[in-house]
Amino acid sequence: MGDMTYRPLGRCGTKVSTYSLGGWTTFGGSITDEAFTKEILHAAFDAGVNFFDIADVYARGAAETIMGKALAELPRRHLVISSKCFWPMSDDVNDRGLSRKHIFESVHDSLARIGTDYLDILFCHRFDEETPLEETVRAMGDLMRQGKILYWGTSEWTGEQLRAAHAIAEPGYGPQVEQPQYSLLVRGKVEGDVVPAVEETGMGVVVWSPLASGLLTGKYDDGVPEDSRLGRIDWLRESLMQEETVARVKAMQAIADEAGCSRTQLALAWAAAQRGISSVILGATSLAQLEENLGASEVVISDEVATALAELFPAT
Repeated sequence: MGDMTYRPLGRCGTKVSTYSLGGWTTFGGSITDEAFTKEILHAAFDAGVNFFDIADVYARGAAETIMGKALAELPRRHLVISSKCFWPMSDDVNDRGLSRKHIFESVHDSLARIGTDYLDILFCHRFDEETPLEETVRAMGDLMRQGKILYWGTSEWTGEQLRAAHAIAEPGYGPQVEQPQYSLLVRGKVEGDVVPAVEETGMGVVVWSPLASGLLTGKYDDGVPEDSRLGRIDWLRESLMQEETVARVKAMQAIADEAGCSRTQLALAWAAAQRGISSVILGATSLAQLEENLGASEVVISDEVATALAELFPAT
């Protein structure tokens, strides 16, 4: 693995590792062993990863708990820990969304599960059409003033929504980072809408699913295993598993061979090389997978490789 590099979250002083580690569907979900979770998270940290991304809804709090225990053994000042709120955490009418009430109760629950006094970033996991944006923005600003969060961010918001939040927020208290889905297969919204807005407002971008839930690795070249992520999550499988898409992913192998890396590493390195990207969030269910993913740091996206990928995966 190459040396880790670090990038700011837009126009702010805090820097995150170019490749980070997330907990969606893995820690607390498909991985419940605390010792194994610790092994993976500590290996990532030893490789230079300082940004660990979680959410309250991941395994209904179990991801925060199991990752929190592993992270507690690392120096807190060297970590950037994020969590998220929005999705329902129970059947209670107020245990969801971005109301002031839910945001405050959610962050306190997340802090208790993770075992930390503050979050570096709290993401609004989606935009809430039922809550006035002013209420959400002011609640986030109050949490920053209280020191319970250092920054707040958004996930899957539009450029218009990001601009509106900044128009409401006091200077220094607007959202600092957006977290969209972004990969060679999912490009249009980020490149056409999100990046212009974050550059205008001074935000960073950290991206999820850079491997399109594993499709870009080639693991689904011959179908979908039942125990895979696409085998478990219907909406992902239906959105990604198209015959023409799989054919393009197979054709990507020749470009990876030319670049001297795996398709996994090529897709991750491509994402990290794109305009506006602060960090690429990885998933890992084994040390070997983590090592391969982090090997993307050694891959250089040449002009020829970039052109070949753009022709194979046009922005849509």
